[in-house]
Amino acid sequence: MLKRKLGRRIGQRKALFRNLVTSLFKYEKIETTEIKAKEIRSKAEKLITFAKNGSLTARREAAKMLNEPAVLQKLFEDIGPRYTERPGGYTRILKMGPRRGDAAPMVIIELV
Repeated sequence: MLKRKLGRRIGQRKALFRNLVTSLFKYEKIETTEIKAKEIRSKAEKLITFAKNGSLTARREAAKMLNEPAVLQKLFEDIGPRYTERPGGYTRILKMGPRRGDAAPMVIIELV
């Protein structure tokens, strides 16, 4: 599977994805470019699956990806139990149109 580099080195790219995923769980909806949203979608869905499991190992794996302990707690206490009956597809990407400055395609990624 081809991973996009987004014009960044590996450390910067990992930090960007961690920040975006943390913001997605914190606010449950964020506005970003289409490419970034497609990249963080798989990471967010994997973390929600960990939260549905709820074990200590799953919590530690999720803590590696999230920056804030409060967001980790929200993920395991609110978001994970919300999707216990759902087999997958926890996020939705809605297209907004081009950004004014550079015409990059913008989207809203949100939890379903």
